Order: sequence, then C-alpha cells, then structure tokens
Amino acid sequence: MELVKKYGPSSRDGKVATYIPELAKVSPDGIGICVRRQDSLYCAGDANVKFTMQSVSKPIVLILALMDWGMDKIFEKVGKEPTGDPFNSMIRLETYEKHKPFNPMINAGAISIAALIKGDSPAHKIERLLAFMRKIAHNPSIEIDRRVYQSEKETGHRNRSIAHFLRAMENLDQDPNDVLEVYFSQCSVSLTCSDLANMAMVLALDGKSYETGEQLFPREYAKIAKAYMVTCGMYDGSGEFAIQVGIPAKSGVGGGIMGVAPGRMGIGVYGPALDSKGNSVVGIKMLKDLSDTYDLNIF
Repeated sequence: MELVKKYGPSSRDGKVATYIPELAKVSPDGIGICVRRQDSLYCAGDANVKFTMQSVSKPIVLILALMDWGMDKIFEKVGKEPTGDPFNSMIRLETYEKHKPFNPMINAGAISIAALIKGDSPAHKIERLLAFMRKIAHNPSIEIDRRVYQSEKETGHRNRSIAHFLRAMENLDQDPNDVLEVYFSQCSVSLTCSDLANMAMVLALDGKSYETGEQLFPREYAKIAKAYMVTCGMYDGSGEFAIQVGIPAKSGVGGGIMGVAPGRMGIGVYGPALDSKGNSVVGIKMLKDLSDTYDLNIF
C-alpha cells in the first residue's frame, strides 16, 4: 500500500493511450500492484481492476509458438535484436536486408508470431491462446474484452499495414486479416494485476507452476522469453529500464507491466497513464522501488 500512496500522484505525468478509442476512456489515475511468491500473494490499490494485456501478451504468445514449432521455425520469422525504434514502427522492415522483424516484442514481430499459432481457424487459435494464458495465470475465467477488441479491429490501420507488408515480404503465408484476428484478440485479453503476477511467477520458476510444480512449458522457452523481455520488453525504453530496474519485464499500452524476479517473485503492476514510450509511469516507479528495496536487479 505504501507504493500505491507514494506513486499515485505520478500518474499526472503521463497520458492514457488514445489511438485505441476504447483505451482513451480509462481513468488515468488508476494504480495497482500484486506481488506473487510461491506461497503467497500481496496486492494493493486497483489490483482487482481489469485491463487488457496489449503487448504484455507478446512473451506468452511467443512461448506457445515455440511449443508449437520449436526455435528454428521461430527464428526464421523474427530476429533476436532490439531496434531502438517505437513499438509500431515499420521502417526496419524495408531497410533491413533480411526483411523480417528484429524481435517478437515489437508489433511487426508479434504479428509474425501470431501467424505461427497452430489451429484450424482464427477462432481455434484464439481459444488455444486463451487456454494457455488461463493455465499460466492459474485463472480459468480470463476472457477477451470484446469492446477493446472491436475498437482495435476498427482502428488498427497501422497494424493492418504491417501485416500486409509482412505478407508482401513472404514472412506471412496466411491471409493478413486472419492473422490480425488472432493478434487483436491476444491484445484484448482482459485480466488483473494478480493474473500478471501469477504469470510472472511461472516465468520466474522457468515454466513451473508455483502451486503444483508441474512444468507448464519448457525451461528453455522461459529463458528465451525472459531474454527478450530484458532486451526489448519495455519498447525503446528497454535499456534505461534494464539499468534502473534490472529485471525481465513486458509492458503494454493498457497500463500493465509484468515483471519477473527470477526464482523469487512475479510482479504485476497497473497504471494506464503512459510515458512517451508507451510504458506505465507509475508502474515503472513501483518496479524500481521494489527492485531497490529487495535487491532484485539481476545484473
């Protein structure tokens, strides 16, 4: 609760995302946090407020794609390097000689990964994604926010242009509209800080359930996801975040950040007021405070 009181006023330093109309309706003053350890969960503030995952979904979907295809296929479609560009930039798709997204944490790379989820139809792929997220979050009630989904579908012109460009480069071998159906749906998955903290704890345990010890996905894929989160997870603010906070993390323009303290805890924070890079203002402040207090920095 101390962190919520301390950093709540900082929401005035940011703005909610407006390019998705439904997100523009959210109050910028929200602030919540949950910390999951193996045998306990601590929450404060707006911890029960639901918000959409947006880009926080990207490492989870990446893991499912890795389970479907393995590493060789994934790295044929996306690279392993940060870009230093905004998350929705297209410029390197054309200028990079290999003509593939630099990494799966930017929109172009995430769209390429969404195309790799196995299923007989977009609806089947989406149901598999939801089932996987529910399992990792230990919450069978997670659903898609249909209003946000529709809002993204109606206004996602830049993502449509990215998908069609990827198709033109033969990175996608499917109808871009079918791929975007999956991508817009994964971004619109609605959950709470506690769900994010639970997911992060599974990553902290290299893919094991904190409740049963079951290996929910391979340890190697957890390591890949966390490596991407460190280098690319906070958009073009990833380097600064690595220096200041020093844990694997993934943010989303819905205001959520999933933070992983390897072997120790999973953290979910929420604050829809964003900085210029698209990261939660209060979320970063709370994560830095936690990292400093509990010596979470992995470097």
